[in-house]
Amino acid sequence: MSAPIQAGAKVALRCEGLHRYLGQGEGRVHVLRGVSFEARSGQVTAIVGPSGCGKSTTLYLLGLLDQPDGGSIWIRDQLMSNSSDLDRTAARCEHIGFVFQFHFLMQEFSALDNVMMPMRKLGRLTEEAMVARAQSLLKDVGLGEKGHRLATQLSGGEQQRVAVARALANQPAIILADEPTGNLDVKNSGLVFDLLTRLAKENGQAVVLVTHNPDIANRCDEIRPMRDGEFVK
Repeated sequence: MSAPIQAGAKVALRCEGLHRYLGQGEGRVHVLRGVSFEARSGQVTAIVGPSGCGKSTTLYLLGLLDQPDGGSIWIRDQLMSNSSDLDRTAARCEHIGFVFQFHFLMQEFSALDNVMMPMRKLGRLTEEAMVARAQSLLKDVGLGEKGHRLATQLSGGEQQRVAVARALANQPAIILADEPTGNLDVKNSGLVFDLLTRLAKENGQAVVLVTHNPDIANRCDEIRPMRDGEFVK
């Protein structure tokens, strides 16, 4: 399924000819074989395919968490694939929000503090502004009354909703999600997906998610199937 690209939708993220190898010697595996891709603002794209086909590897490269062995990556028309670690870290903080299958919340901190962490790292807002934004985001994901609770005091679905709010904290151009509903039941899966896509679309953000869930994939604007390290038609 593909939805028509919105007129004037900007390319937030693109890559060309990505290659990635893992392992050494005879065990060396060609994981990605010339992957090219683009994500546009306000669009939700699902990358689907069997385990081991390269979906998550692609996502980690696009998120500047790893470096390709060949090819190029642009974030908002800025070439990032050959950038220094410092520049890549800064770009991740400013332009990219992550939601993973495991929420990776700081368990000893409150929901509010977890959402504020990316803002603290970016360092652009005052303490009062960070608190206000974090409270607003928690309200958006239905947890406005639970900001004071520790992560350990929240259910699995609630923790993943906090992770969505955290990913949106710095108003990134791009949201990357790796199996964001993989550990949730059907009800919470739909809720988290709806929240993620609604909030991102309202803010004109590009969303790229990896999923094995066909129901989630079929609700995206575009599906990109992957096999053996390549996108296929």
